[in-house]
Amino acid sequence: MNPIIDLVADLGEGFGAYTIGDDSELLEIVSSANIACGFHAGDPDIMAATVGECVRRGVGIGAHPGFPDLRGFGRRDMGLSAGEVQNDVVYQVGALNGFAAFHGTKVTHLAPHGRLGNLVAVRADYAQAVAEAAARVDNELVVVAQEGELAVAARAAGLDVAIVGIVDRAYQEDGTLVPRSQPGAVLHDPADIVERTLRMVVDGKIRCANGADMDIDVDTVLLHGDNLGAVGLARLIRSELISAGVRIAPLAEVMDARKKAA
Repeated sequence: MNPIIDLVADLGEGFGAYTIGDDSELLEIVSSANIACGFHAGDPDIMAATVGECVRRGVGIGAHPGFPDLRGFGRRDMGLSAGEVQNDVVYQVGALNGFAAFHGTKVTHLAPHGRLGNLVAVRADYAQAVAEAAARVDNELVVVAQEGELAVAARAAGLDVAIVGIVDRAYQEDGTLVPRSQPGAVLHDPADIVERTLRMVVDGKIRCANGADMDIDVDTVLLHGDNLGAVGLARLIRSELISAGVRIAPLAEVMDARKKAA
């Protein structure tokens, strides 16, 4: 069986008159979208338009909840309690669910954004809060995460977990990302990024920062579109994956195929 993979990007991350990234171009490349839900970015008009375009193009819809940090784009620790995190996630998923229902569809996955996404990988209380929020709002939601506390909590809550591969970031041997503060944490060479993507998806391997190979089994690959040349790189990644015999499909379809093959 040829590999099957989801390609996902963070979309709808503008606010009001301001836009970030080229959503229109990315929607021609991706099979799923992580849509900002109004706390770190996004507003009702942007959410409605993004969901509508996803439906029109057959792109899977995911909630991308973050900290209530518009000024800092959700990249700062807000010092919230686990209860506040849980309520914020319920609020944001509920908002996106409303737009999805309006367009005759539903939210299929949840992928925490920014600093929240970093913290749920290592803080058990935050991870439990997010997993419980997802499970009680919709127990069919797929939680997108790296291996870590959120993946553990989501599985314990009976949710499917989709492991995300972040192909332009350096990995440590424990499967976590090299902190951005360290040299070499972010990769910039397109040829290197494409090669890493193919190895990750086709061979289930990734070269860690220390030079050792690590086994990795990813369900979705995160593509970035908010920096110079990113859309071209995303298009190249998709093209090279297809040339290698990889089938691109929305995350829900990927997870169903994984279950059938198990």
